[in-house]
Amino acid sequence: MKKLSARRRHPLAALVVLLFALAATGGLYAALAPAPKAQADDSAQSLAITEGKKLYSVGCASCHGMSGQGSSDGPSLVGIGAAAVDFQVGTGRMPAQQPGAQIPKKKVIYSQAEIDQLAAYIASLGPGPAIPTKDQYSPAGADSAKGGELFRTNCSQCHNFVGKGGALTDGKYAPTLEGVDPKHIYEAMLTGPQSMPSFPDTTMPQDTKADIIAYLHEVDSAKSESPGGLSLGSIGPVSEGLFAWVFGLGTLLGIATWVAARTTKAKKS
Repeated sequence: MKKLSARRRHPLAALVVLLFALAATGGLYAALAPAPKAQADDSAQSLAITEGKKLYSVGCASCHGMSGQGSSDGPSLVGIGAAAVDFQVGTGRMPAQQPGAQIPKKKVIYSQAEIDQLAAYIASLGPGPAIPTKDQYSPAGADSAKGGELFRTNCSQCHNFVGKGGALTDGKYAPTLEGVDPKHIYEAMLTGPQSMPSFPDTTMPQDTKADIIAYLHEVDSAKSESPGGLSLGSIGPVSEGLFAWVFGLGTLLGIATWVAARTTKAKKS
């Protein structure tokens, strides 16, 4: 009898074991459960995607399809990324008024919050370039001289050597870069809109893009110097040649006429 009573457990032993088990489970859940901030971020992202889908259905689906798959009136948006949406919608090019060889820049009809929601929805359709941060596209501390070399090598064939723009084939054109937001310049290099080739970070690193933006900031600002005097729009030899022919040749003809008139008067006298 003494042996059996020694093995008998206390009536509260099972309760203590249960409390320890619950405590251990709670600690494990606390360690593995997502943090409140991460849950809030996920909720905000889900809300942005939901609102973006509503905006897309009203303003974009008629051309690009209900699921972004594209149609005869607009290309597929799957995999273009948030940066492409921020550029196209943020510059007013989208929604387009009508299809054409070149979609022009126009007044922006969405707020930045709505653009972010549209970008979030399109980004959810497939992976693509994200919207750059200010640290990526800011020209502060960048090398504008190096940026000028890179721009003249990679961009001036279309945009002119100071970014004034130029004509392309089949009714297309390279738009002027004067006054364009640095973020949109970075996004254009990143995504390659319309006729422009894309320069992803694997091809053109972030600091290189920032150097180009710094160069454009130098040549297009109100304080930009023109060492050659009158810039004539900075569009190259066309304007300079026209100036030479119209004013230079006109001046020579005027001088020749004046000399001839003076010579005739001298002979008569």
